[in-house]
Amino acid sequence: MAVGKNKGLSKGGKKKGSKKPVDPFLKKEWYDVVAPGFVKTRSFCKTIASKSQGLKLSSENLKGRVFETNIADITDSGEQGHRKIKFIVEEVSDRNCLTNFHSLCLTRDKLCSMVRKWQTLIEAVTKAKTSDGYELRMFMIGFTKKSLNQVKKTSYASAQHIKKIRRKMVDAMNREIQGNTLKDLLAKKILPDTIPKEIIHECQFVYPLQDVHIRKIKVTRRPAYDPSKLMELHSQIMEKDVAGGATEKMEVEGAVNLGGAEPPVLQSV
Repeated sequence: MAVGKNKGLSKGGKKKGSKKPVDPFLKKEWYDVVAPGFVKTRSFCKTIASKSQGLKLSSENLKGRVFETNIADITDSGEQGHRKIKFIVEEVSDRNCLTNFHSLCLTRDKLCSMVRKWQTLIEAVTKAKTSDGYELRMFMIGFTKKSLNQVKKTSYASAQHIKKIRRKMVDAMNREIQGNTLKDLLAKKILPDTIPKEIIHECQFVYPLQDVHIRKIKVTRRPAYDPSKLMELHSQIMEKDVAGGATEKMEVEGAVNLGGAEPPVLQSV
């Protein structure tokens, strides 16, 4: 091109109209995160995702997300404020993210408050499979305490006592995991925190214990995804308070399209 023919080059080229600023949240949608049916407060948080566009579905963006909450918030039990639980999204129906159990742990401040001098810390870990195919790794922690009318300042357990207590911890954890489904284990054993009470009772003749807790639970392996089993987990009726003190119910059962038909529309939580 000859020099001087395109005079617009010296001025920065052809000017284009400036783009109008667009709010990015106009392309987003809000979803309710729904916990399984064994907790009292089912809808415990909300999440956001981009709207479906072309081959990009918002449901695929939501599956696999992990949400953390406090057990005291979903069970209305003030005594459970030192325990956190995580749920993972496995299915999306309408504006509801149906979740399943992912992990559980103690808060750091609770863990630090239990570690003190003049006592022995005992930990145990096991890996076992539930009756419905979930492989769990469970960690247990406990501390020795003074016997009744003990004058000695310290309460240190011997190596033989520690081995016996750890063996009883592992046996108790394996017995509860292998003898229950994941739903029954969480609803009847983990949330009520009954396993540590059983361990304290079984170990009282070996060495008295205190502050026995499930320190952590991890789901290391899951069975093949089955929508019907997820529906059994979410089969209970959710209730919420609406204006005027009335109660509105939402049936979660059948939310996922199991037979190829169009899924029913759920009410927003």
